[in-house]
Amino acid sequence: MTILDSNKNKKSPFPWEGFRMGIAAILALFIGVMSVISGSKVLLGFDLKNYNVLNWLVMYNVLFGVLSIAASYLIWKSNLQAKKAIVFILSAHTIIALYLYLFNETVATESIKAMGFRVSIWIIIFLLTIKMNSNHKKQTT
Repeated sequence: MTILDSNKNKKSPFPWEGFRMGIAAILALFIGVMSVISGSKVLLGFDLKNYNVLNWLVMYNVLFGVLSIAASYLIWKSNLQAKKAIVFILSAHTIIALYLYLFNETVATESIKAMGFRVSIWIIIFLLTIKMNSNHKKQTT
């Protein structure tokens, strides 16, 4: 049973909840797969960049790409752990983006832009799913 199936059987106070969760899950899957593929290509030497590459940042991006794919699954299944995963990923990306922007002088502009893009996508995912847990809590109490 998916999000779209489960919403057919219950009346939600949020009319487009299944649609919003589906969009959030697809965005999380998209950003995750994109991070894993692009990061893996750099780590394996298939994609050589003409700017300074921080290997720790590429490894971070691949790891969080995998976590994003897992979060996508949790969102799709309306699992209550999805919100924790979303907040964790968004927080980590925000901290890394601030570090890159404020404290690291060797980082390429492309890396800052890519991290800004990830933060933006995860803010959208957070906003799409913000009512998910409050709705589930109301139904279980």
